[in-house]
Amino acid sequence: MNILLTNDDGIHARGLWVLKQALDDRYAVTVVAPDTERSAVGHAITLNLPLLIDKVGKDGNGWGYSVSGTPADCVKLGVRELLENRPDMVISGINPGPNVGINLHYSGTVSAAREAALLGIPAIAVSINSGEGGYFKTAAEFVRDLAELVFREGIPKGTFLNVNIPDVDRIEGVRVTKQGISGLSESFDRRTDPRSRIYFWQGSQTEFFDHDPETDGNTLCRNLVSITPIQCDMTDYDQVKRLKSWEEIFASGES
Repeated sequence: MNILLTNDDGIHARGLWVLKQALDDRYAVTVVAPDTERSAVGHAITLNLPLLIDKVGKDGNGWGYSVSGTPADCVKLGVRELLENRPDMVISGINPGPNVGINLHYSGTVSAAREAALLGIPAIAVSINSGEGGYFKTAAEFVRDLAELVFREGIPKGTFLNVNIPDVDRIEGVRVTKQGISGLSESFDRRTDPRSRIYFWQGSQTEFFDHDPETDGNTLCRNLVSITPIQCDMTDYDQVKRLKSWEEIFASGES
């Protein structure tokens, strides 16, 4: 199996190379990652600037392509230009810090996997529940086994897996979950520069307030791996049925 490996923390991120080392045992892996950290860029792509490519070696662990763009750019460029053959799978991560709840809308890690799914390629986004990622190796070994399962069993076109792994030395269990509604505790640090201009640093921290045990955040808080299938199609089909009646209202001019 040929795997394109990317992330949003940049080409030098530890989680990326620990995962590559684990995957190299079984698969052919090509790294295409941003040249610097691109966390929380969502599904942005670069249109008005050139994308610069460099080869970067990493401590005897091989090399990868660094891209002066976003995680989604990396997937697009990797699939369409840099890899000799279309990859069988795209894996994004390992991201230090969870991507659960509304974080999925902001995460570059998740968006890289979404981009692959849009291209019709099976994809996995992987995060670990730690800012430091003390047990990256355990998480990487789990992802290696999960990749084999996904390759064997398949996932529907337009769907990818968002995986969050507890930062533990031994994984005790796995749950297939739904995306929760856990939000962010947001704040702005107001400061003044040397020219007396006001500026702000934005900060946020994920809050796991989902009480539903079937959600990603709740599951992760119980030190279980959360695997959430995410669809690229964002249509609310129940509401499509309900809102169909509006067509007649507009047609009658009674709106």
